[in-house]
Amino acid sequence: MLPLLPPSNMKRRYVTITLLVAVGLLALMAMAGSGSEWIDLSLATAETGERTAQVWVTRVDGVIDPPLATFLTKTMIRAAEAEAAALIIELDTPGGLDSSMRQIIQGELAAPIPVVIYVWPDGARSASAGVYIMMGADVAAMAPKTNLGAAQPVSLSGEMDEEMKKKVVNDAAAYIRGLAQGSGRNADWAEQAVRESVSLTAEDALSQNVIDFVASDRAALLMQLDGFTTKAKGLELDTAGAEVVEVGMSWWEQLLHVLANPEIAFILLTIGIYGIIFELQTPGLGVSGVLGGLCMLLGLYSLQILPVNYLGLALMALAIGLFIAEVFVQSYGLLAVGGTVALVFGGLLLFDVPDFLRVSWWVLGTVAVCTLAFFLFAMTAVVRARRAQPQTGKELIVGSRAVVVRRLQPVGVVKLSGELWKATLIMDTREVATEGLGVSSPEPAEVGEIVVVVGLEGLNLRVRREHN
Repeated sequence: MLPLLPPSNMKRRYVTITLLVAVGLLALMAMAGSGSEWIDLSLATAETGERTAQVWVTRVDGVIDPPLATFLTKTMIRAAEAEAAALIIELDTPGGLDSSMRQIIQGELAAPIPVVIYVWPDGARSASAGVYIMMGADVAAMAPKTNLGAAQPVSLSGEMDEEMKKKVVNDAAAYIRGLAQGSGRNADWAEQAVRESVSLTAEDALSQNVIDFVASDRAALLMQLDGFTTKAKGLELDTAGAEVVEVGMSWWEQLLHVLANPEIAFILLTIGIYGIIFELQTPGLGVSGVLGGLCMLLGLYSLQILPVNYLGLALMALAIGLFIAEVFVQSYGLLAVGGTVALVFGGLLLFDVPDFLRVSWWVLGTVAVCTLAFFLFAMTAVVRARRAQPQTGKELIVGSRAVVVRRLQPVGVVKLSGELWKATLIMDTREVATEGLGVSSPEPAEVGEIVVVVGLEGLNLRVRREHN
């Protein structure tokens, strides 16, 4: 007699519930932990009997995106509330999104304290959006072996007509020229950086009045800042003997910063699709469905914070539809191939970002190969299963007993000889006798009940209850 499986079914439910609870706890921890760092810093400033001048320092390394812009604007506000002598932003960036760049610059211009942009360490750069941010800062400084420049809008594409390109470049040139003039820097070079994508070393930038200081390290920078008066706001810096307070992103803000990477977002969406499709193909344990749903939600969050191209989004939706259809329709892989093509081109067009931020071809190629391999494996397994049926014989299956693992009402899942089968419950002799009394369908079979196989249609079993 086959063993009953309620404990196994309960275990599966416990796994699913545990995963859902873990996701909920992570969300609560994120909301609770995002502001804890600021409370500690406020207490640190309040515990001192006599106020010591503070210089806040934070680090920006990577693409300028919405989570980073939000963090920096919040840091400027907190530094001002703490009456810091200055906020130093150590910068190393290839550029980023225009909207995020403008948000940071607006924060710089509105801050009541001096905001210092310091391109550091050696080998760092401030390109594209980073140049605008430097021009909008109260103080601009660089480490000796760094560079800045190439501020032409990189989102320009060959599909844009010349008139539109001219408008975009003129707008960017006027914007950066105004920032440079307001901070007393070389506005002619700033405009040239937009129109001709020119770049400068630290020493050349200093000699051409593009920056204010060249400093080898943070200590040297603080020495040069002491007594300096900003041109735009007329603020005099007092950094001699100041306490340095380092401020970094919380783990939650770092996670959001990672999710704002278009390649990470695309990979998460793809993994989410895999998990959901695998759950549809493999009834029973719901771990793949839960994990796939979690990855899909994280990917959708990325779509919320990144500029999205609706054509790319439509292609992604088409890919999902074709993949789901492949599970239920025997197309010999044609739907999977079509879905893979839609997925690749959807990923290529999904994000309306500068070219250096788009999903790379090696990521798209890897995803395409993995997707085709995934469906090839699944299709091969189905073909083998169908070819194996004549070898086992319908007669060997009919009359066998199976255990219900997903409620039959009348369609569900049973376990037969260690394998999961889709099954349809039919009425037995007793239930047929009561059909004239208004009973037209069998009473559902609950998990753990024993049923008998009475027929086989393709890969779907027809079963009835076993009566003792």
